[in-house]
Amino acid sequence: MEGYKNYKEVEIETASGLKLVVMLYSGAIKFLNTARDGIMQKKLELANTNIIKTQDIISELMTSLNFEAGEIAHNLYSLYIYMNRRLLEANIEKNPDIVMEVIQLLNTLKEAWDEILKNQKPTDNIKRNSGSGVNIAG
Repeated sequence: MEGYKNYKEVEIETASGLKLVVMLYSGAIKFLNTARDGIMQKKLELANTNIIKTQDIISELMTSLNFEAGEIAHNLYSLYIYMNRRLLEANIEKNPDIVMEVIQLLNTLKEAWDEILKNQKPTDNIKRNSGSGVNIAG
């Protein structure tokens, strides 16, 4: 397991900004599936922990937006606010349907970013912040 952990750390450290966005979406979806299972199995602490992990990922995506890139960044920001609010409601109500709604939104976004990543040329320059986040230019 230690080898896998080291591999994932290296993968994250060397990933382009675009790939990091896809990885964040994948992680959020994974955490929400675990949270949904936790709600269904009445493992409420497990659900709570994984919803909060997803909210942290969404917050990271929000802080990484480049608003100078145009309207898409503002639209993504609004969508992230909506998802975080819905996750708060899901966590309070322990409602698996709300969790599923956010999973579907994240899947749609992930598919779009996957397509962008697939069509990216090797010479495309994706900027990374020197801080903790990625610069999502939209």
